[in-house]
Order: sequence, then structure tokens, then C-alpha cells
Amino acid sequence: MPDQPADHAAILGPAAGATGTSDESGVVDVVVLAGGTGKRLGGAVKPDVVARGARLLDHVLAGLEQLRDRGLPLGHVCVVAPAAVDLPTGVLRALEDPPLGGPVAGIAAGLESLDQCGPTAGLIGLLTCDAPSSWRALPGLIEALRQSEPGADGACALDGDHVQYLLGLYHRRALAAAVAPDGVPLRDTAVRRSLGRLRITAIPVPHGVVRDLDTWAEVRAWDTDAPK
Repeated sequence: MPDQPADHAAILGPAAGATGTSDESGVVDVVVLAGGTGKRLGGAVKPDVVARGARLLDHVLAGLEQLRDRGLPLGHVCVVAPAAVDLPTGVLRALEDPPLGGPVAGIAAGLESLDQCGPTAGLIGLLTCDAPSSWRALPGLIEALRQSEPGADGACALDGDHVQYLLGLYHRRALAAAVAPDGVPLRDTAVRRSLGRLRITAIPVPHGVVRDLDTWAEVRAWDTDAPK
């Protein structure tokens, strides 16, 4: 299971614990992308791959619950995954129609599902199941977005010279407009082409947090590197 995160009370301030609101508060709904073909894993269902004693997806979901317990103002969590992937009670499911439309289409499907579940949050966190420690970046992204210049659309992780748009925190309206302009979800569109148009604050994040597992060699290496 993921290690306990640092105490985030000082970062969150008065917004901590403010879940269930429907305005532009600091509440964060989260979309976890867990679809795709797993081609580099020989066709394995990536969210169901087990390492460090749990599925990759479960590492992400458990980490989010740790953050929630620590006071991070999380709202709903929606996993974009096919029906064959088991989800815990209380976690929403979405999938683009037809499937395999790419991550941008998956984000749009996740937002649509969140819109249908009642009160919505003003912020959306984006994570992927193949980066099982990605949840650790959320507190820093919240702080970065709060300190960003007026008009910023979001904050995302920077791994070396690479902007990781799929590990980010976005204002809901800006993200929705980027992935579904005029309400029409984009398909087969590069993430950079869609989200790269947004006004983003990119913050350096340790490689271990953004580390994604696309091959069996990477899965085995991450499994072996488990904290003692």
C-alpha cells in the first residue's frame, strides 16, 4: 500500500474538508484514466496489473483516500475503465463511446459522468492508473494553482523537460472546453494538442511520483523498488 503522505493542513488552509459544494470552491473531483489496450504489456488489462501487493489502480485509489483522510478537499472519484475492471463501492465509472478513443475522449467521458452525479466541484484532478504514485502530486498542484496568476487554467507536473498534462489539476470549465469544444468530445486527439492550449503552471515533481509503468520490465522494477 502507498506510504502515508505528509500532513497537508498548512497547504489547504480554510478550504480543507469542504466537500459536497457546487460552486467554484477548492473541492477537487478526480478523473483516473484506466483504459487503453495495454499493448506494451502484451494486451494485459493495465489497471488490473498487480505490483507491491495490489493492483495499479488500487494504489491510486488508496492514495486518494489517504489524502482525503488527511484533509484534502476531494469530492467524487471517477475511473475511466471498461466494465471488466472492478471498482470499489462509491467510485464512479465512465468510458468513451465507442471505446478506445484516446485519453482526451476518456477525460470528456469522465467529466460527463461527474456532471451527472449531483453537486460538482470547481476543480478536476487528472491521474492515470499506470502512474501508481501520481496521487502524491495533488497537494502540490493545489498549492501551485492557488499561487498562479489570475486566469490560469490549471497546474500540472513537470518531469525534467516534459510537461505531464495527464498529471494535473484544472479548472473544470477550462478542461471541459479543451476536451469537448462546443460540447462535442474529441476523439483520437493528442493530449498535447488539446490540453497544450490551456494556460498551465507546470511544477517540478519527483520522478518517482510521475513514474509510469508501461512495460513488464517497468512493473517489475517498481515492484522491486518498494519501500522496505
